[in-house]
Amino acid sequence: MASQGTGYDLSSSTYSPDGRIFQIEYALKSVDQSGTVLAIKTSDGGVVVAVEKLVATKLQVPGTNRRCMGVDRHAGLVTAGLVADGNHLAGRAREEARAWRDTYRFPAPVKALANRTSLYMHAFTLYSSVRPFGLSALLFGRDPELGAQLYLIDPSGSYHGYRGAALGKGRQLAKTEIEKLDLDTLTLDQAVKEAARIVYKCHDENKDKDFELEMAWVGPKTKGGKGEVEIVPKDVQGEAERLAKEALDADMED
Repeated sequence: MASQGTGYDLSSSTYSPDGRIFQIEYALKSVDQSGTVLAIKTSDGGVVVAVEKLVATKLQVPGTNRRCMGVDRHAGLVTAGLVADGNHLAGRAREEARAWRDTYRFPAPVKALANRTSLYMHAFTLYSSVRPFGLSALLFGRDPELGAQLYLIDPSGSYHGYRGAALGKGRQLAKTEIEKLDLDTLTLDQAVKEAARIVYKCHDENKDKDFELEMAWVGPKTKGGKGEVEIVPKDVQGEAERLAKEALDADMED
């Protein structure tokens, strides 16, 4: 790519002779270097997201630099790629959610938030004075009429709806494992266990660093029955991690 892209990768507004924008492809490379991120939409109107946060040093305080971020009470965002870019994008998504509430006096539909956030990301691919976001994002939430929603936004600014999606180092393996699940019958509680199992299985392929599992969910019963986005309770996540480790040990014995 380096030799072919020479001279055409200095600006995100320059096309190569074969119609490629190399800076967007470089941004996707930064996503592939991130820890695994996945999301699963369940049959009972919920979404579970899980993040493999690679720990660079044991001196780092657990729970810092959260990757699961609230956008509104009913919607959240999780990113894979450059952490600072993710924090900025989450702030922009919150501004869009707040502006929608101020204008229309009701919560923004998740698809509208995905559309507005993706347009913001797309704007950073149009001018030579800026660079594309070095991340891909999963925007998730619940709508009163449409129920659970999950959208993947890539650095180019395009977005698509998914029933299950994965990003980062273990993307291919995670996608394969998600495709094996029966999403038509999978409940929110079951999805937490499956998401933890998949993250641990993906990390087994990348034993270079320790990691911290971060999980969030939204569904009809979350936040005391309010149906709002929240971090998965410690006891629920702890049980899911215990089962994931047992499954991983069993696979190694086989």
